[in-house]
Amino acid sequence: MGSMSGQVGDLSPSQERALAQFRENVQDILAVLPSTDDYFLLRWLRARSFDLKKSEAMLRKHMKFRKQQDLDNILAWQPSEVVRLYEPSGFCGHDREGSPVWYHIIRGLDLKGLLLSVSKQELLRFNFWSLELLLRDCEQQSQKLGKKVEKISTVFDFEGLSLRHLWKPGVELVQEFFSALEANYPEILKNLIVVKGNWKQELLKFISPDQLPVEFGGTMTDPDGNPKCLTKINYGGDVPQHYFLRNHVRVQYDHQATVGRGSSLQVDNEILFPGCVLRWQFASDGGDIGFGVFLKTKMGERQRAAEMTEVLASQRYNAHMVPEDGSLTCTEAGVYILRFDNTYSLIHPKHISYTVEVLLPDQTSLEKIEKF
Repeated sequence: MGSMSGQVGDLSPSQERALAQFRENVQDILAVLPSTDDYFLLRWLRARSFDLKKSEAMLRKHMKFRKQQDLDNILAWQPSEVVRLYEPSGFCGHDREGSPVWYHIIRGLDLKGLLLSVSKQELLRFNFWSLELLLRDCEQQSQKLGKKVEKISTVFDFEGLSLRHLWKPGVELVQEFFSALEANYPEILKNLIVVKGNWKQELLKFISPDQLPVEFGGTMTDPDGNPKCLTKINYGGDVPQHYFLRNHVRVQYDHQATVGRGSSLQVDNEILFPGCVLRWQFASDGGDIGFGVFLKTKMGERQRAAEMTEVLASQRYNAHMVPEDGSLTCTEAGVYILRFDNTYSLIHPKHISYTVEVLLPDQTSLEKIEKF
């Protein structure tokens, strides 16, 4: 609808008409919207390319979400102690245009520990709480600077990213959050800055040194001189087990099978290029189960374990008590066998549930997050 940006002050005639019509169409909910100015309404229109029907449906769905999450009162909510201490994020300083900066410290993220300690809903709610705090700061900045501030800059520190961050329930939680962000906070992310290796100097292009912690290449410190600004940014870490409320996270599995007494089950996975990540989760019923990963040395025929190259040593897991998960980076192409071993049990068959995935070299959680 025209080549204008769709921002306040830069609307084409057709966009002006769409805005007026949109305001008319949502007249019945204007009183309960968090804002009724043109800036707010245009966010929903831009998110759906000024399609009035789609924009209205998106906003009405968001109002149900606001009620469900009690967003109007969420700033009075307090996250539990384990989330306050170990969710590695924080709001610190403002960028060069006055927008608040939201940090995520991936290296300190122990999603498994957090999900063993609190519900997924609480972790999602913590992020919505953070977003509402950031939006309140945008309002305060707008008054202070005398210009509209409606967007947030986000810094993802990916240094230290490892295979443990590819744990499937954790990746699914991150994806669920980004879906909710896209559906309910459209057009609020301005800069998404990814810190890897020596990217830190890039931050100074967006954030002046006095607004950037020393840890990230600026001059800001805590009042006590701490370069990490710990009063503003939480760097996370491994969640201590005394916070755990359960011993495993409930998982939906893709496959079920029975491994007969005295036998084994082999699950083939063809890896086409080096660098792929093989990821698995499994649980057993009826007792423990052996598990190992092998690389076939001959194609087209079943091989015994002793005839294959052992990649992950086979051992017995109490997967009937605590589900297991793991991953490995495949250093060479070939057929990798996930082998469930019940040869040691002459009496009891084992029922197993499992999920296996192959992530391509460019299909890590980093890229899944970066695309947002």
